[in-house]
Amino acid sequence: MDLQLNNITHAYGDMAVLEDINLTIGGGEIVCIVGPSGCGKSTLLRLIGGLERPGSGEVLLLGQPPKSSLNPLTYIFQDFALLPWRTVEGNVSLALEDHPLSKQESQEIINDVLSRTHLSDFKKALPRQLSGGMKQRVAIARALAVRPSVMLMDEPLSALDSQTRELLMEDLIDLWTRESFTAIYVTHNLQEAVRFGHRIVVLSRRPGRVREIVKIERELDDRGGDNAELDEVQHHLWELMRDEARAADRELLNG
Repeated sequence: MDLQLNNITHAYGDMAVLEDINLTIGGGEIVCIVGPSGCGKSTLLRLIGGLERPGSGEVLLLGQPPKSSLNPLTYIFQDFALLPWRTVEGNVSLALEDHPLSKQESQEIINDVLSRTHLSDFKKALPRQLSGGMKQRVAIARALAVRPSVMLMDEPLSALDSQTRELLMEDLIDLWTRESFTAIYVTHNLQEAVRFGHRIVVLSRRPGRVREIVKIERELDDRGGDNAELDEVQHHLWELMRDEARAADRELLNG
C-alpha cells in the first residue's frame, strides 16, 4: 500500500506552515522527515493521519491494505500516550476493542506483539512500574497490534536517554527486518534519520517545503557502529539545515 501526498499546503490563520509538499512513500519504505524547528514536520504527520485537513492538496492511500490489517494508519507518539490505570496488556488490548475479534483472537494478537517487543514478562505491569524505554515499547506493541499499513511516528525516541534510544532503534530495525512495515518518521535527530530511513526528506524553514530528498542504499541492519558513508550523509543533512535551523531558533526565541 503506497501513500501519496499531492501539493499539500497548510496554514494556521495568516501563518503559512507547509507549502506545495509532493511525496510518494512506497510499501515497506521508511521515510524520515527532518527540518528546522517549527518547519511543520508534526503538522505534516497530522495531515497524513487525518487529524487535520490540509488547506489545499490531498493525501491518498493507494492500493488495498492487507486483509489482516485492522487500521490502515496508526500513530506512535513522543509521550507514549498510555492509560496509567491499565496494565501493559490492557494498553495493547485497547487498540483492538473496537474491532470484531473474539477474545481468543485478541489474546493471540496481544501475545504476539508483546513477544515481538520483548514485553511478555511485563504484561501485568502498570505504566508507572516501567522505564521510559519500556513504555515506548508498549506504545509500539499497541501500534503493531492493529497491523497497520502505515505507521506514523512522531519523534518516538526524543524523550529517552541516549542509551535507551539506541536500544529502541535496534528494536525497531529488528521489527522491520523480520516483517517490513511502511513508516513516516518525524525526528529532529539526524543520527536517527540516517540510521532508520530509506529516504530522508529535508524540509525548509517555515513554510516547510521539500528542500531535498536523500536516499540511503545501505540496508537498515548494516548501519550500526562507525560508518564513514553514513557520517557523510549526516554531515550533508546538517549543512542543508544549519543556517535555517539557527534562523528558526532565533525566530522562536523572539516569539
